[in-house]
Amino acid sequence: MELQKIESARTGDFYYKGSHPSGLDIYLYPKENGSSTRAMFGTKYGSIDSCFQRSDEPEPETVPEGIAHYLEHKLFESEDGDAFARYAETGANANAFTGFESTCYVFSCTDRLYDSLRILLDFVQSPYFTEETVAKEQGIIGQEIKMYEDLPGWRVFFNYLQAMYHKHPVRDDAAGTIESIARITPEYLYRCYHTFYNLNNMALVLAGKFDVDKVLEVCDEMLKPSPPVSVKRVFPDEPDIIVKPVIEQKLSVAMPVFQFGYKGSAMNKTTEKDLAAMGALLNILASDASVMFRRLLDRGLINEASFSRDYFEGSGYATVMFGGESRDPKAAASIIQEEVSRLQREGIPEEDFRWAKRSLYGESVSALNHAAGIASWIMDLSFKGLELFTYIDALAELTLPQVQEKLDSLRDDRSVLSVIRPI
Repeated sequence: MELQKIESARTGDFYYKGSHPSGLDIYLYPKENGSSTRAMFGTKYGSIDSCFQRSDEPEPETVPEGIAHYLEHKLFESEDGDAFARYAETGANANAFTGFESTCYVFSCTDRLYDSLRILLDFVQSPYFTEETVAKEQGIIGQEIKMYEDLPGWRVFFNYLQAMYHKHPVRDDAAGTIESIARITPEYLYRCYHTFYNLNNMALVLAGKFDVDKVLEVCDEMLKPSPPVSVKRVFPDEPDIIVKPVIEQKLSVAMPVFQFGYKGSAMNKTTEKDLAAMGALLNILASDASVMFRRLLDRGLINEASFSRDYFEGSGYATVMFGGESRDPKAAASIIQEEVSRLQREGIPEEDFRWAKRSLYGESVSALNHAAGIASWIMDLSFKGLELFTYIDALAELTLPQVQEKLDSLRDDRSVLSVIRPI
């Protein structure tokens, strides 16, 4: 296969990108001075993909919620045993995770890389589901769902999404519900597997110390060609307005936990410039050097350990959010709103913008020293149709008006406060 070398004039780094004859996109980021390697094999298939249409079929199809997560669990099992046991023989540290829009299988290692890569490419391409194993997993995942129902951080986040989104499946629990997983059958699993685990819908990323030619030899050996089928995600129309501005729940917590933020207008295509501008805006608003952070901290409304800020976006959804522990979540939300309104009226100070831009750019360039972070970054951006070095360039070339535009898009009438209070 032919590889394209992607280079960054700013950082001096490079990686290779290519499309394997099987249909798989491959990204190889060699770091000769590294001591370990991170490998990720992912599919553009997550918890929001409960309604989809294959390119070779005339109508969309709806399946039970939670299948993406269910598949992640089941793929580690095969007729020949468990993939974790196979990894134990090579010494690799393996894991997997299901997000809203992707499912990824990962390992890190310092030795026997190519043996571990064979294991990864083998078990992810070898589904094995029976009535017995599926029924067994329903009990395991059912217990996991019940456990998440009592986790304050999990509940405050999904309550937030449910108060913000009317119809979009981002509001649904990533693992599904007890009722939805009870409807999952081997037929559903095979159906979704053969739709989304088509190599044309997947990517392989390696970052760290490896020989490019040897990796490609393993890929040629292990990858099974996929039919040229694409898949379209189907989502209901989502109104711009929120469901309700405040949602509360009581759980066993020592101090209230909150999530506050703004519903954004979902864009047709998020760009590297959009992500750079939002990253800088969050630094300006809520870094530990910001006016808002100091006000919240000085009034005892947050603590440094738990306070967070994030831009959460994807196919048909976007939100800027802040959260953590607070003795008075409503007062904390009020201060956040006041600071957002003040900067909308007065404008972002040039000095604050320059600091935020330098800080974010420095963090991003520094992150290129860590194989695990590089692999996740490339995988996430590639599934969005974006590119790593283009993002870093967008940070370097970011302007104050770009950031101000993102700030001005935050509207009080689209804000939501989610609170978990002590019982």
